[in-house]
Amino acid sequence: MSWVLVVLLAAPLVSVVVCAVLPNRAAQGATLVAGLLCFSLSIVLVGHPSSTALSGWLMVDPLSTVFVVPTAFLYFTTAIFSVGYVHPAGDEVARARYLRRFWVGFNVFAWAMLMAPIVNGLPLLWVAVEITTVVSALLVALEHTPGATEAAWKYVLIASMGLGIALVATVVMYYAGSAVLGSGLELFYSRMLPAAGRFPPQITELAFVLAVLGFGTKMGLVPVHTWLPDAHSEAPTPVSALLSGALLAICFYAILRYYEITERAVGAAFPREVLLAFGLASLVLAALVVAVQRDVKRLLAYSSVEHMGVLCIGMSFAAPLAVVGVLLHVLAHAAAKGTAFFGSGSVVRKFGSKDVASLRAGIVFLPWSGPMLVLAVLALSAMPPFGIFRSEFLIVAGGLRSPADAAAAVLVALVTLAAFGLTWYVGRTMMSPASLGTTSSEADGSPEPPPWPWGGLPAAESEAVLATAVVTVPRAQGEQERPSPTRGEPSPWIVAAMILGLAALVVLGIHPPAALGTLLHRAAAQLEVGR
Repeated sequence: MSWVLVVLLAAPLVSVVVCAVLPNRAAQGATLVAGLLCFSLSIVLVGHPSSTALSGWLMVDPLSTVFVVPTAFLYFTTAIFSVGYVHPAGDEVARARYLRRFWVGFNVFAWAMLMAPIVNGLPLLWVAVEITTVVSALLVALEHTPGATEAAWKYVLIASMGLGIALVATVVMYYAGSAVLGSGLELFYSRMLPAAGRFPPQITELAFVLAVLGFGTKMGLVPVHTWLPDAHSEAPTPVSALLSGALLAICFYAILRYYEITERAVGAAFPREVLLAFGLASLVLAALVVAVQRDVKRLLAYSSVEHMGVLCIGMSFAAPLAVVGVLLHVLAHAAAKGTAFFGSGSVVRKFGSKDVASLRAGIVFLPWSGPMLVLAVLALSAMPPFGIFRSEFLIVAGGLRSPADAAAAVLVALVTLAAFGLTWYVGRTMMSPASLGTTSSEADGSPEPPPWPWGGLPAAESEAVLATAVVTVPRAQGEQERPSPTRGEPSPWIVAAMILGLAALVVLGIHPPAALGTLLHRAAAQLEVGR
């Protein structure tokens, strides 16, 4: 299956060339084809998760395959969403320049994230993550607003410092390996893992802590998460979806590669305690902050911090069941967070605002994406029958079977608190009534129609009221009053992308395919969780 690995990395690069030289319509088509091809090939890898290519420089095993699948899925679904969402303003030249930069950057970003779990070795992994930093920072600043520029610079500075620490971790791990395998050591996983049990314990522990701190900066772990809310809020919505659903998971994958080596060198207790500390800090902060966010995209960003904390806490439990849940959570979180960002993009496009205080009656004005956004947020809140409910149930069940059962109880309490914040957002923005301003019926002396949800009226009258009423959305402080838009979806492409995301969540929650279940158990066994 070596050809699969080559095509997985070649397809986005071919799309980059097409996007750079051909018009927007061809760029859209090339990106959709590349995304669909990569996702299809990732499904092929689920049944054949052990392969190498290019003399061993490319490699997949069960663990890396788990992370290739959600990355490729988001590549495809975000491409679909982008076709319907990315329509910049300005003259023809400005629009063409924006679209070319967006589609080229989008495909390079996806290529770098696919490359990270496919390359064989810690140095190449670091290079791939560094490429994601450069490209995604340029995408964050694509709007050229003061806020986007500031967020991009903040992201570059903080992420670069984190990756500098991760580079030191790579050097320290090389030093630990060279003490056993000699100075000619190549940091291929196949060379390091069999000999990891003889690595110097203290040096290996240092490398692991540095890796968690370094890659944890890109993963969004507290206290090195501060770039994440700003970048997610200011980036174009497709970029926010890839950042949150795919890039954070890729950085978690990098930590797991160091976890594999450290567990073999010093035992499981030390890496689990480190992950537990970072996970609890992240979950506590996110659970307390998520309910007070006013910006829709910042809300979803802090939800990502929460879920990264869940992943780390799950890895701290000494139970194979919990780690299977962690790996399933990676898949489910990608689908849920991508769908939620797609829905938030639809809301922002419809209402022209990201402020929670100024958004009302979303499910009325967005008859498809509005209810699906509600479902995506409920999925992020671990409601059945979605995949995150199943993954968090497995994590908690595994935690209660391990000595760290108190941490499992804390996990349940904090996740519940965060869920209250997310569901409050749903009620506030999507299902609460809008304030009706002056209507044509008031102008001619007719009685004012009922405010929500035009209840008590026949369907024909409801449509007439909706067509004639000027619905005034409550304003945020300092914001000018503006009439809300008419009922309807910004684009069917957005609806299609959200349907795919919700379908994946239902499949993962109700009955994951047998081949996927086998893959998750093999990846968990690869991490030696029972040791």
